[in-house]
Amino acid sequence: MINWSASLFACSTAFRRNASACQISPKVGTTNELQSVFDNNWSYPLINREKTVFSLLVSVLLAVVAHSVSLGQDSDDDDSTNAKTALTHQAVVGPVRATVKVAPEQPIIGDVITVTIEVVSEPSVEILMPEFGEALDHYRILDFAPRQEIRDDGKTLSIQTYRLQPPISGKQSIPPILIEFVDGRPGQKPSPDDYDAYELLTPRIDFTVQSVVPDSASSELKPPLGELQINDGKTTSRRWLRRIIYLAALLAVALWRWLRARTPKVEQRSPYELARERLDALVQKPLPTDTDEADQFYVELSDIVRRYLEDQFNLRAPELTTEEFLEAVSASPDLSREHQQLLREFLGQADLVKFAGVNPDRTTIEASIVAANRFIDESRVRVDVVEAKNG
Repeated sequence: MINWSASLFACSTAFRRNASACQISPKVGTTNELQSVFDNNWSYPLINREKTVFSLLVSVLLAVVAHSVSLGQDSDDDDSTNAKTALTHQAVVGPVRATVKVAPEQPIIGDVITVTIEVVSEPSVEILMPEFGEALDHYRILDFAPRQEIRDDGKTLSIQTYRLQPPISGKQSIPPILIEFVDGRPGQKPSPDDYDAYELLTPRIDFTVQSVVPDSASSELKPPLGELQINDGKTTSRRWLRRIIYLAALLAVALWRWLRARTPKVEQRSPYELARERLDALVQKPLPTDTDEADQFYVELSDIVRRYLEDQFNLRAPELTTEEFLEAVSASPDLSREHQQLLREFLGQADLVKFAGVNPDRTTIEASIVAANRFIDESRVRVDVVEAKNG
């Protein structure tokens, strides 16, 4: 690489003598040349030394700028390299071409994997993209971004981008993803006989998640160390140390009991009361009127129901995806099938707004509020009945 700081240092000296002689050259910058320039500069009178100090400061500033530019170029090169290392597979059926990309190609456990599904279709062809999380339930979904646009050539570009977290290291795969479409072009058959749409299945993509444990690490345990030798010296000091620790422990217990006695007791509220208070406060706010407000509204509404279930039925609701959560709920004896179906419909509508960008109308929002109220009230009543029978 070019020694920019040495070149700029030499340039500053030339600038003091003749501004037109300042040219940065990759050949300038050896240690001997810099030492010679430095010695010559300080052999001039005081006024020349002041000019030299000023030019040195300018040189340092220019060197920092040049180094920042080079770092930016290196960063751009790294981004382009990562893009080239992505695993890419394509599938084509008639007027539709699907491309699935997985990046990075060789992830390490803890890395975020980006899966991009791109579908390009001819004009008048209706694309049915996969449902949210379809075929990807093995991974933890961190982010999901759908997008669709009409290109300049008239073709439709549909994109779904997932950011996933693999659960373990080792061999992993992105299963085949089903894409359906209806051919509405003139003279073409919209769909096969006895089917609603054509089907396109992407190829399976295999990759390996590297472990952070090096391959050279041994699984064998080292032999035990030798027997510890008892030190007979300083016995009195150790005895006093044990006494001090014992007294400190007693004082800590006494202090804890004293503080606990002085702390006022707070009345513990039931999960139903907490959920009812949060839901009533949310309903008092104006209903959302655009997509962003609807997204925030449904995030808070679904969080109220999930936290109620977590506290009432000891379920890890906030840590599970919707499908995992519904599967856990189905195994609970405290919820009837009617309540489970009501919960499934409610969370399904919430996911459409939060992840698929659906903008609900006022009727849909009010129906979701009614569903949340009904679920919390009726499930609470059922739990009370079950506890009364057990008692």
